[in-house]
Amino acid sequence: MCGDLFSMSDLTDMGCCGCFGFFRKPRRSLVSFGDPSAPFSRDFLLPEGTEDADSSFYGGDNPSLPHENDNGSRRSVKRSEEILLARAQNGLICREVPVKETQKRTVSEDENGNKMINEYVRLYKIGSGSYGKVVLYQSVKDGKQYAIKVFHKPYLLKLRVGPSETAMTDVLREVSIMKMLDHPNIVNLVEVIDDPSADNFYMVLEYVEGKWVCEGSGPTGGLGENTSRRYLRDIVAGLMYLHSHNIIHGDIKPDNLLVTSSGMVKIGDFSVSQVFEDDNDVLRRSPGTPVFTAPECCLGLTYHGRAADTWALGVTLHCMVLGQYPFLGDTLHDTYDKIVKKPLLIPDDVTPQLKDLLEGLLCKDPQNRITLQAVAKHPWVIGEEGPIPEYVCRCRRNSLHE
Repeated sequence: MCGDLFSMSDLTDMGCCGCFGFFRKPRRSLVSFGDPSAPFSRDFLLPEGTEDADSSFYGGDNPSLPHENDNGSRRSVKRSEEILLARAQNGLICREVPVKETQKRTVSEDENGNKMINEYVRLYKIGSGSYGKVVLYQSVKDGKQYAIKVFHKPYLLKLRVGPSETAMTDVLREVSIMKMLDHPNIVNLVEVIDDPSADNFYMVLEYVEGKWVCEGSGPTGGLGENTSRRYLRDIVAGLMYLHSHNIIHGDIKPDNLLVTSSGMVKIGDFSVSQVFEDDNDVLRRSPGTPVFTAPECCLGLTYHGRAADTWALGVTLHCMVLGQYPFLGDTLHDTYDKIVKKPLLIPDDVTPQLKDLLEGLLCKDPQNRITLQAVAKHPWVIGEEGPIPEYVCRCRRNSLHE
């Protein structure tokens, strides 16, 4: 089994999770994790002392440990940073407008005495985690609000998250990934402020002034099939885009999925995301949040990233529709045991098409699990809107014209 063993009381008294889960402080749930039928809540089964999922259950990305191919042969694997650098050098970037990179930080005050970082006026703190904090700022140039992640570089450089990596490695990988992305269902990175003479490092992000996908579902849990379908279509569209660019999100769950004021879902938090080469998505690094972990991730050192993301999508859909985790035990060990062994139980009142989709997404065998492409064409997902169209990004348009 993967992970150390913790008591459930150790795991539930946590704060916000993930950098985009920072946008609102979660209300404390009174739900007992000992009751698998309890309504879905925003407690995340994290180890004691962890305020977010940035570094939880991290096995490291050690390049000295080769992967095994399906035929049993061993191969060396490039680190995510090497792959991202090669893509950037080859122009494989989707963004029409590059992320602004600023190497000068100026701290000042506006006429009202509010702290300013360059052009941004501080409004208020909206979250915190083990890696840093997130603060809402407003630009004096365009008047828009931005969520700025603030990191203390000396702390990140001292915090080890693997045999050869520090937390700074994670943050820089997150930045490198987000610099390449441009999709309506992905939270946008606007600017990076990194002054060599300053201790703080800043990620200026699009501020999604909405809610989490499961927020406001009511005491009985569940968003209803129509709302869940609409949200799922957006999540699948964003996830298909990521997978088509060989990016595994690694932590798909309601708290990393934000709904805009217009009802569109955007995927955030790339702090545990990984990149792979060619079509080989075999990974070693454990995914972000245990209760959303795929069975194969609990059983071995390697797993296929796409299938693991798809499992997490299934857990998310289960939470959206039914307001419950599908597999949850009294301890972390028990939770993993149920993920691996317990049959999926779906209430009788769930429509046959939705039941079929949930069974496909939450198939314990990753080889038989439904693919995202099949999800996009599934009858329940199609509804009255048709299949989810594949997004043709800038780098793909450029390759089609070559």
